[in-house]
Amino acid sequence: MRSRTHIIYMGTPDFSVPALQKLAAQDDFFISLVVTQPDRPKGRGKKLSPSPVKTAALNLGLDIFQPENINTKEARDKLLSLNPDFFVVAAFGQILSQEILNIPKIMPINIHASLLPRYRGASPIQASILNMDRTTGVTTMVMAKKMDAGDLLLSSSTPISKQDTAHDIHERLGLMGADLIVKTLHAILDNRLDPAPQDHSKATYVKMLKKGDGKIDWNLSSEQICAHINAMTPWPGAFSLLGTKIIKIYKATPSVTPVSDIQTRHEPGVIFQCDKQGIHVATGKGSLIILELMGTSGKRLKARQFLCGHKIDPFVRFDLA
Repeated sequence: MRSRTHIIYMGTPDFSVPALQKLAAQDDFFISLVVTQPDRPKGRGKKLSPSPVKTAALNLGLDIFQPENINTKEARDKLLSLNPDFFVVAAFGQILSQEILNIPKIMPINIHASLLPRYRGASPIQASILNMDRTTGVTTMVMAKKMDAGDLLLSSSTPISKQDTAHDIHERLGLMGADLIVKTLHAILDNRLDPAPQDHSKATYVKMLKKGDGKIDWNLSSEQICAHINAMTPWPGAFSLLGTKIIKIYKATPSVTPVSDIQTRHEPGVIFQCDKQGIHVATGKGSLIILELMGTSGKRLKARQFLCGHKIDPFVRFDLA
C-alpha cells in the first residue's frame, strides 16, 4: 500500500469548493495546506469576508494560507517546506511563477472549466453559452507558465441546454471537476496517464468579464440575446436602459411569432406587447419574451408581477447604444 499523497490545494470561489471537499474525503490523499485569496470587503457594509474555499477549509479543519502575492520568497519558502507531491489549482485567482510551479515533486495540476484548448482564460463558462455551444466541460492539465497552455490530462463533457445559465453550468462543472481531479491523480499515481500536448493552433481565448459586458444589443437575433442573458446570469447580469431606468433581465425565451411579422412592424428593442406570457420585445431577428426581470425596486420578479407595479406602454423602446 502506497503512502498518502501530499497535496497543496489552491482555489478561491464556489467553483473550487467541490474539488477541495472531494480530495479531503480520499483516504489516500493528505491536504497539507489550502491556499486562497485574502478576505475581501463585501456587501454594503464592506465587511471583510472569507472566500468560499476558506470557509470550506475551515469546516474541514485544514490549514489555510492567504498571501496577497503567491510569488514572494516567503510564500515560496512556506510551500517548499511542505514538500508536496502535487499542487491542485482551481480558479485560485493569481498567476503562479515558474519558480512556484516547480515546487511539487510530481506536478502542478489545474482544473479548468472548458474543453481545452477552447476557451483559455477567465470566463470560459460564459463564452460557451454566449457562442451557443452544444457542449462544454472541464479539463485537468499540467500547469505551465503560459495561461491554460499546459499538457492535457483528462476531460469530461456535458451538454448545454437553451435554458442553462452560467450559474447552472458553474455548479455542474464544479462537481464534475471534483470527480475528474480524483480520477486524474489516481491515474497518474498508477502510471496509467501520460500528459498530452495541446493543439495550440486550435486555442481560443476569453477575457475577464466587466459589468458593461452585460448590456444587451437588441440588434442581435432573439436566440443570441437569450444566450447572452443566460451567459450573464448571475454576473455581471444582462441589462438594458428603458428611458433612464436600468432594467436587469434574468430570463427570456425566443418567441414563436414568425420573424417576418415582427420585422415588418417593429424596430429592434421595441416592446410591442405585454400579456400573461411576459414582455414581448422585437430584436434584430425575431422577438423574445422577457420572463423574469428587475427594475429600480431591486427585487427579481416574474414579468407578470413586474407589470403590476410598472406599467409599460407599447411601443416604448429599449436603448440600443
